[in-house]
Amino acid sequence: WLMSDNMHHQWLLLAACFWVILMFMVASKFITLTFKDPDGYGAKQEPLMLTAVTKVEELHVPEEKHWPEEFQPTGKAFSGNLIHHPLVHMERLELLRNVCRDTALRNLSHTAVSKFVLDRIFVCDKHKILFCQTPKVGNTQWKKVLIVLNGAFSSIEEIPENIVHDHEKNGLPRLSSFSHSEIKKRLNFYFKFFIVRDPFERLISAFKDKFVHNPRFEPWYRHEIAPGIIRKYRKNRTETKGLQFEDFVRYLGDPNHRWLDLQFGDHIIHWVTYVELCAPCEITYSVIGHHETLEDDAPFILKAAGIDHLVSYPTIPPGITVYNRTKVERYFAGVSKRDIRRLYARFQGDFKLFGYREPDFLLN
Repeated sequence: WLMSDNMHHQWLLLAACFWVILMFMVASKFITLTFKDPDGYGAKQEPLMLTAVTKVEELHVPEEKHWPEEFQPTGKAFSGNLIHHPLVHMERLELLRNVCRDTALRNLSHTAVSKFVLDRIFVCDKHKILFCQTPKVGNTQWKKVLIVLNGAFSSIEEIPENIVHDHEKNGLPRLSSFSHSEIKKRLNFYFKFFIVRDPFERLISAFKDKFVHNPRFEPWYRHEIAPGIIRKYRKNRTETKGLQFEDFVRYLGDPNHRWLDLQFGDHIIHWVTYVELCAPCEITYSVIGHHETLEDDAPFILKAAGIDHLVSYPTIPPGITVYNRTKVERYFAGVSKRDIRRLYARFQGDFKLFGYREPDFLLN
């Protein structure tokens, strides 16, 4: 009985010791959590977001960047994935200016601000915005945004598709419709932007849209322009199939392409260079958006222009802006290296000005 009583006391003593040790461990953990740096463990997201926003609000643009006067940070907080964008767009503009100063590329980067260029620029006087149209990079959606801002329709959803490109009904004046002094004033003081994408992928998009799918309301591409290119540039004259991509590339890369361009008129806007469309070295643009990052660039442009509270960019279908390298390589697989090099020589200015890398299949 005495032995049993001793064992009982020993178990009670062990249990008490275990309880003391457990309480000490809990207290130690509590003390550690209480005094540990909140940014390193279990911090709430709100303070982290406020810190990030503060950095954007206090962002000072380095003097050597020389931002255009009409495009300064608004001082408003950018949210989430837009935090990095002021620097991204500064770098794009800086690259543009550096390439514009490169005398070796002058013939590929400079153009006159002609009526052809002014016809590409749409005006929103109410909000002091100029938008240069670069087809095959989502321009229809930007035109809808401007149509709403100009007051022709109260929302993007209300705009009929056949109205968007009807410039007699959509309420979008072109810059060319103003006097010389009015043009100069708008170019100097308005917010100006346009969108680019990989130049070769844009050409593929133009070819597919105009010569493969070919909407019924644009029959001239298939019945007038395609035969003109085939007559001049098809190597095998016995072939009777429609315009092929290699024919199209051969036409675009020909140094003497302009005589056909004159016959085709303004229809060439779907495949001429960004330089010829928007004169980026002559006109000081506020922002240059990239199709590949449009999910971020579109809201940034709206905010930078001060219109994000008035209109939103239409929803972008998933994956539509992603650069499709496989598609580009597949289309160019049947084109000779000579013709690809000649094409690149013509579009080299677009590649360099906007930071697009020379295609890998040109290096192989």
